[in-house]
Amino acid sequence: MTTGTLPFRGETSGSLFDSILNRQPTSVVRLNPDVSPKLEEIINKALEKDRDLRYQTAGELRADLRRLKRDSESGRVMTTGTVSPAEVAARRWSRAVVFSLAVSACFVAAVLAYVFRPEQPPPRVTGSKQITSDGFQKLWMVSDGNRLYLTETSSSRFLPVQVATAGGEVAPFNIPLENPFIADAARDGSELLLTGGPNPFQGRNPFWSLPLPAGSPRRLGSLMGHDPVWGPRGQLVFGQGNDIFVAEHDGATPRRLLTAPAVPMNIAVSPDETRIRFTALDPVTTLSELWEARADGTALHRLLPGWNKPPNECCGGWTADGDYVFTSTRDGTSNIWILSEHSSFWHKRSPKPVQLTAGPLAFYGSGISSKDGKKLFVLGMKQRGELVKYDVRSRELVPFLGGISAGDVDFSRDGKWVTYVSYPDDTLWRSRPDGSERLQLTYSPMRAGVPHWSPDGLQIAFSGITSGKPWKIFLISKDGGTPTAVTSDEDTQETDPGWSPDGKSLAFGHGTPPLEHIFIEVFDIQSHHISQLPGSQEICCSRWSPDQR
Repeated sequence: MTTGTLPFRGETSGSLFDSILNRQPTSVVRLNPDVSPKLEEIINKALEKDRDLRYQTAGELRADLRRLKRDSESGRVMTTGTVSPAEVAARRWSRAVVFSLAVSACFVAAVLAYVFRPEQPPPRVTGSKQITSDGFQKLWMVSDGNRLYLTETSSSRFLPVQVATAGGEVAPFNIPLENPFIADAARDGSELLLTGGPNPFQGRNPFWSLPLPAGSPRRLGSLMGHDPVWGPRGQLVFGQGNDIFVAEHDGATPRRLLTAPAVPMNIAVSPDETRIRFTALDPVTTLSELWEARADGTALHRLLPGWNKPPNECCGGWTADGDYVFTSTRDGTSNIWILSEHSSFWHKRSPKPVQLTAGPLAFYGSGISSKDGKKLFVLGMKQRGELVKYDVRSRELVPFLGGISAGDVDFSRDGKWVTYVSYPDDTLWRSRPDGSERLQLTYSPMRAGVPHWSPDGLQIAFSGITSGKPWKIFLISKDGGTPTAVTSDEDTQETDPGWSPDGKSLAFGHGTPPLEHIFIEVFDIQSHHISQLPGSQEICCSRWSPDQR
């Protein structure tokens, strides 16, 4: 017999044998070319209608099938003929082609599976727990993994405190510095990084190191700046104006890394020390945006261009497992968002941030997580005020207008009207002192502040801001309408208007930090002429004397 191949796989024949003979499958690779006709003969004989021509007993069918199986197996090897070298080479080439195709198919399948793998499932918040309840406003929070270190404020003073990450009693720090502000904590829990001074918000303050659990603060060189932070290896990174500097841990050998497009705040270094991210705050428009650069200061770019219009993000930082957490404000509400920073073979990184919180509080966070990465520590705030007045007779503060959540109160000269700003939406209202004839004067997205009545009680001057623009001075009728800006300057802050006693002029603060760029302007109501008040350099927020001098 000569050897050859059948157009079907041997497993099919083997399966047929096994289904009839009830035996285990036998893998058959090459069959005798005579097998196919023989199998057809057996099948036709088994299906023959003529009783004399078909199988008479099952034994006859079994014998023919066994004979066919024996002939098929003997066809795997040479029987009476020989295989030529060319045929052997052809068989080997055929096997190589099949193997190559199989490997290529597996590779393509792996590539397609990697490219089209699903995105990492977004994280979600499964529960929350309140850590502190002392009622003080929290300005900033850092952690070494075991304790939370917070800077609270009461009136104009900073109050540094600490609390366990599991919650409990808030314990104050006794730090012999003026307005100490806790900027960062060493990852090994050995020290805190402090800043502050007589003017903590001016942006040029010294830096200090405070040993833990006890010790005296130590000045870090002669550095002055703002928003200091320690990098993963302990290097000191900080801002000076619009520049970001890096220095040794003790403040030695500072060098400039980059110049930011606006004031860099909330600086953070990635855990792998390859990137620096920060909030760029425009002091004119008050817009804040996240920016990123390489650790050497190159490749400076926006982190999320066009993601939120207008941008209003801040306070970002990396979690223990390497994700980036930040705060985004939309429609006047601040929430925590997370940007995935890692991927796997089975899941790719989502390029878009995912929102983690959704009220009812306003949330602020900077990537502070527990050591196991399962908990995230954030600041929650609900802006509320209780409007009160001081009763001279009882010498007590008593609710005014029902104790509504409002502030920035101003009475008309005749005492028949009152104007105020409602919290937390910062809208302007007016009413009678008994709360009657209450009328809302401004609406979102404008935010209002420091309103003041004109001497004739017909108009209210106030500071107002809309997203993407600086604070401006506006006038509005006591009966409502469209607020009118007193100047057309769209590039400079204006704040806190004060009326002259005759009602013909407004004085207000003009400019943005530094102090040498701030002065007082006077606006003539009738002529709309604006002039700088002589001798008012570095002065803001003025009031006229009753004699108008």
